[in-house]
Amino acid sequence: MTTTAPARLPTGCPPLPPRHWLRTGWVMTASGWSANQFSALLGAYHSGPGLTAATTSALFGVYVLGLIPGLLLGGPLADRRGRRPVVFSALAISALATALLMAGATATGLLWPGRFLTGIGAGALLSAGSAWIKELSSPPYDTVSAAGAAARRSGLFLSAGFATGGLAAALTAQWAPAPLITAYLPHLALSAAAALLAARTPETATPGGQLAAATTAAPVPAPAPAPGTAFRRLVAPVAPWVFVAPSIALATLPGLVDAGLTGWQTVYAGIVTAVTPGTGLLVAPLARRLAARHRIATAVAGLAAVILGLLLAAVAVACVRPDAALLAAAVLGAGYGLCVAYGLTEVAALAPPDRLARLTARFWALCYLGFCTPYAITLLTGWFTPATVLLAAVVPAAATLALITHRGTRRGTRRPV
Repeated sequence: MTTTAPARLPTGCPPLPPRHWLRTGWVMTASGWSANQFSALLGAYHSGPGLTAATTSALFGVYVLGLIPGLLLGGPLADRRGRRPVVFSALAISALATALLMAGATATGLLWPGRFLTGIGAGALLSAGSAWIKELSSPPYDTVSAAGAAARRSGLFLSAGFATGGLAAALTAQWAPAPLITAYLPHLALSAAAALLAARTPETATPGGQLAAATTAAPVPAPAPAPGTAFRRLVAPVAPWVFVAPSIALATLPGLVDAGLTGWQTVYAGIVTAVTPGTGLLVAPLARRLAARHRIATAVAGLAAVILGLLLAAVAVACVRPDAALLAAAVLGAGYGLCVAYGLTEVAALAPPDRLARLTARFWALCYLGFCTPYAITLLTGWFTPATVLLAAVVPAAATLALITHRGTRRGTRRPV
């Protein structure tokens, strides 16, 4: 009997670089998971503790009250103190928040600090984690990745957390005992695993905001305006729509169309929470091709998808069609995926190395303003029908699309192919 020797790399072939960014990416997944696990349980909080729609919408939005300071403080702190201490502190806060949400099954007052701390932990993870992945995707840590890979990786890991967190929580809540407690256990396990993986990742920034090792990658061509001006003109208007789209799909649509799904509302909400960011994952190759053609092409396509998704959502709500709402959620998810890819790519190109985390934090802070949309819709439905409110949201979305198209087609905004 003969044996075949294992194949070996040719002599002199350089070894593959360690994928440090892959281990750190799970931090972003934990952040997305923590945000979305509560979304899939809104129906369970209605039928279990008996919380009103206004209360659950407010709990959905109070997350943003914690997330904004988490972003705005976590980003500069990560630039000054390093990525690692901020990431590990944020993971600990996120785990504490999940424990409070579990306790909220019997003491609903604890849901408020639980959601607030969820925002703080997620915000710090987003700002520090995105910067860490960007630097680990560049030389000397990664010498083979193409330009723009870091932004795509951050968005993909985050979307994976959004997609799986809500679905896992919903399925657990549907069939496991003590659903509003056991549904949160997977996040605690994921947070522990993310911490163990990130523990082996090198620090890329030293105290004082200097990079731990100089990068040698060819810089992405900077736009003509100064970074701050370009951010305000081309990134800030798009950022809120990143989460306006999925927050409507996750927190608003299921409760308006699931009247005929008695006993299966939580599972349906979980499917929606998987489909919405899941579509955002699927459009990543399209985002990459659009970005290679023109600087704002990804933003234009993303905003167009948001507009189409809002129109489909209005029809689904008016006709009380869960299947049509699922289609609307998928289209809104595509809008989310394209808009977040555009924003992260622009931030990575605009930010100097010593201000990367704080500019990333500003972007995410603007994005998460969109999470207040479900609460605004709940308030407006006291005067208008939900379908009318969704149709009205098309107007500012179309205005943003027109503004970005006008600003982005001026001379000097085309990217080299």
